Amino acid sequence: MASHSDTLVVFFGATAGANGGKLGSDEREIILLVWQIVDLHEKKVGKLHKCFVKPDTLELTDQCKEETGLTLEDILNADPLDKVLQQFQQSVSSEVKCLGRSSYTLLVNGPLVIRQALHPEASKKNLVLPDCFFSFLDLRKEFHKCCPNAGATQKLTLASMLDYVGLPALSEQTIGVKEVNSMVQLMLCMLAEPYNHKFSCVETVNYKFDSGTCSKTEPVDSEMVIRARGLPWQSSDQDIARFFKGLNIAKGGVALCLNAQGRRNGEALVRFINSEHRDLALERHKHHMGSRYIEVYKATGEEFLKIAGGTSNEVAQFLSKENQVIIRMRGLPFTATTQEVLSFLGPESPVTDGAEGLLFVKYPDGRPTGDAFVLFSCEEYAQNALKKHKQILGKRYIELFRSTAAEVQQVLNRYMSTPLISTLPPAPIVPVSVLPTTPFLPAASSSRDCVRLRGLPYTAGIEDILEFMGEHTADIKPHGVHMVLNQQGRPSGDAFIQMKSPDKAFLVAQKCHKKTMKDRYVEVFQCSTEEMSIVLMGGTLNRSGLSPPPCKLPCLSPPTAYAAYPTPPAILSEAALYQPPLLAAPRPQTTVHSPAHALAYYPPQPHLYMNMNMNYTAYYPSPPVSPSTVGYFAAPPGAMAAASLAAQAHPAAAAASSVLPQPGSLVRMQGLPFNTGVKDILSFFQGYQLQQDAVLILHNFSGQCSGEALITFPNEDIARRAVAERSNHPFYGQQIHLAFCN
Repeated sequence: MASHSDTLVVFFGATAGANGGKLGSDEREIILLVWQIVDLHEKKVGKLHKCFVKPDTLELTDQCKEETGLTLEDILNADPLDKVLQQFQQSVSSEVKCLGRSSYTLLVNGPLVIRQALHPEASKKNLVLPDCFFSFLDLRKEFHKCCPNAGATQKLTLASMLDYVGLPALSEQTIGVKEVNSMVQLMLCMLAEPYNHKFSCVETVNYKFDSGTCSKTEPVDSEMVIRARGLPWQSSDQDIARFFKGLNIAKGGVALCLNAQGRRNGEALVRFINSEHRDLALERHKHHMGSRYIEVYKATGEEFLKIAGGTSNEVAQFLSKENQVIIRMRGLPFTATTQEVLSFLGPESPVTDGAEGLLFVKYPDGRPTGDAFVLFSCEEYAQNALKKHKQILGKRYIELFRSTAAEVQQVLNRYMSTPLISTLPPAPIVPVSVLPTTPFLPAASSSRDCVRLRGLPYTAGIEDILEFMGEHTADIKPHGVHMVLNQQGRPSGDAFIQMKSPDKAFLVAQKCHKKTMKDRYVEVFQCSTEEMSIVLMGGTLNRSGLSPPPCKLPCLSPPTAYAAYPTPPAILSEAALYQPPLLAAPRPQTTVHSPAHALAYYPPQPHLYMNMNMNYTAYYPSPPVSPSTVGYFAAPPGAMAAASLAAQAHPAAAAASSVLPQPGSLVRMQGLPFNTGVKDILSFFQGYQLQQDAVLILHNFSGQCSGEALITFPNEDIARRAVAERSNHPFYGQQIHLAFCN
């Protein structure tokens, strides 16, 4: 059998728009194909063929008319692309057979006509290209290999190459004919003495995109990565690969980006096999995917690894099966079992290897997120599964859509790296000072030397916790037991314990997790000092996670100063800063010698101690627990007078205190859609004198909107009018509830 280099088909194409070095950059259709066969063994040249192609859009740009000399009359009666390609294949096959050859390879002057024009257009028109268009030789690269001193490959032109070998440039020939004749002459010269060149560097076009995994330790060259923006949200990696058809994407090189809520944000990072293909991809900036145009920009390898890189062995094992279609399920009931999910999908869409083809996404503490990924062995099974989109499982409708290996990595990375408690709330608008006193907590740090106890009986006290921990109580730091109260001052069922080292905390979490306390099992998780401090600083802790306080000031816990908030120069009196705190244990009032602190208020009322009546030891007192938010509780006697004195002495302090919500002006908004934004709420309350910083949307553990927001109105009258007038109005189709917080 003859080798591919025995017979070459010199190939040329032109479009209805830009040609030459910008061929294919404007998405214009092909209007001309010219080809000629050359038998390299016999040095014979076949007949030259020239075919016009009728585009779907009968329009030629001025640039095209000028460069090609063609008019609409030339292409008006031509055949469409699919028929011209059939003619090409029949003609070439017949000629090759007459020459006694069995195969051939295309030769082009640069890859644009194949990669940027023919493959993208065929993809959009759902045409199946003949196999010969998936491999070709680039004359410029072959010439550079033959004559390395002729210059850089990208700068070579037909005229410069002909001039280098001493051949005259052709003139007075029509578009396409001139280029093909020039390439044929150049080829024959390269085959003859003194060059005796062998055409061998065959380039290929990938038939399909291969999905796969990417390790975070894998080096990724930034010259091979682009960012595509404006993608339809339901796009899969195969859809993106189809958009870049003709260019070779690295295995597993499509990474769909997710937003803070874990949903696709219309962006993807794409990694190509080399910088040449990346540069060609950039030329597809603002090309269309359906009716949407896609923006294409440069990106870095670091950005790609951040999205697509993974280290989880569980994910690697899940994705180790080749040629699987991945479907993502979202909105599963938290109690859903593997068998329930398999039954939901049904026998018409069998999951690959049963339970092993199903991957539930969980938080670090083992709680389900409601997401899962499913593997199917073929497209038919995946399509059957997608038909169940928004069908009911239990009491919830389930979303199903195509996914990718990179998305599996990204979702697992996002949830598994999520801290036990969310990050600090936004910094306050104005600085607020904290009076330094004896610290009962260390400076906030990421050292995981604490444990969180969840699910405690509401009657549980510190003695119960010490008994629960048994021998591990010897490893608790002094003053290291911290009870957490909810917004109403009642036990939340949570507590934090500071251990002497991360190893001790890990051991407690291993030994005590799901042990029983008063007929209830208690969950024990290792966490950091920083995470613990956020809760004790006033963050609202519930089963959905941590929500920031509904005011612009940090929630401060008197009299302890936490390192999470630095102390500015301005000083406020303690009474001006603190509302009566909810205490998990009574502490004696601190003696203050400074006149500025004479009005410090630290109430010993027993009704604030949750009626625990527990006999705390001196070694394990729980520090004061912060109020959920400034303004939830009545100010202590003399607080307003103290604030007035502080304002006179320190104008900066007065400015700071002015941001506190006035009594009756804070409103809680419940029942919001999970995609609600600040602008949506401002639009709902248009006419009620709200500023943008008056709206605080509360978020749950995973960063999603919790369905609640806190609105600070300018005064009580406006707040009451807003509650009265807007309570019965639907908010984007949902019934919302408005209630005063104070």
